[in-house]
Amino acid sequence: MYRLVLILALLAAGPALANPDRWRAEWPGTDFSHTAISDWDEIQSGGPPRDGIPAISDPTFLRASDETRLGGREPVITVEIDGAEPRAYPIRYLIWHEIVNDSIGGIPVAVTYCPLCNSGLTFDRRTAAGTLSFGVSGKLRHSDMIMYDRETESWWQQAIGTAIVGQLTGTELPSLPSWMESWDDFRTRHPDGLVMAEPAFTRDYGRNPYRNYDSSARPFLYSGENPPHGINPLARVVRVGDSAWTLERLRREGAITETGVTLIWHGGQASALDKARIARGRDVGSVRVRDGAGQDLPHDVMFAFAFHAFWPEGRWMLAE
Repeated sequence: MYRLVLILALLAAGPALANPDRWRAEWPGTDFSHTAISDWDEIQSGGPPRDGIPAISDPTFLRASDETRLGGREPVITVEIDGAEPRAYPIRYLIWHEIVNDSIGGIPVAVTYCPLCNSGLTFDRRTAAGTLSFGVSGKLRHSDMIMYDRETESWWQQAIGTAIVGQLTGTELPSLPSWMESWDDFRTRHPDGLVMAEPAFTRDYGRNPYRNYDSSARPFLYSGENPPHGINPLARVVRVGDSAWTLERLRREGAITETGVTLIWHGGQASALDKARIARGRDVGSVRVRDGAGQDLPHDVMFAFAFHAFWPEGRWMLAE
């Protein structure tokens, strides 16, 4: 029933609300005269209102050895910063909260996950305007979450880490290396590492409210072009900068080195957007991306339609 209500809410929301005049009462601090958006119809309500999906700030952590809730194949976003203890942010929490405002080794970070695009990115929250904290606006553009900062109420596109509406329009958040991997991978590598503890909200953590989404024929609230080359809109791709490799190709080859970038795939991570329980999702595997010196690179494992929407001139790294 919850899934049906969610789908109906998403499909009912539409471009009729795509008018900044309708948003001013809810967003009195947002300067709508500054924007990178040429067509307001691209912005739609995702269903929940502002902060209806509550972001987490200053989360608490457990030692990996003390965590008993997570299944071994469950996905986590891993952040490893030199001089700080490695941290894992379980998707079972991010799928309900989408943003975690944290600080790692003195660096204020936003760990983000947009289920509708499968986009999981970590940003440095420091800007020329100061350190920002982020919430979930309830708005979508090309099916991707629009975040907002609490300091200026500017709106930010999660997939590209850039402000698109408000005082800070055009400001880019620095991306930090992070990756999605299985809980087993993280705790094997870091048995004394830190894992985000269960938030103090009433949620059925571990359940997937987007059951079967990544096998759907069409993304929710997306009316843009399909990806080229016959690629399924909901196929996963590994994005590095403005280039994308299909996960299917990487899974088939195991490792790819091209344009100075090395991508490596191995099995064992469950899809968070497949079965009713995240831990039971089909195996989509884990990806690491490194440069020629072996350093981890910022990247995203997102759906193909989202890559095409935000990088329409992007490079598709197809097998010859």
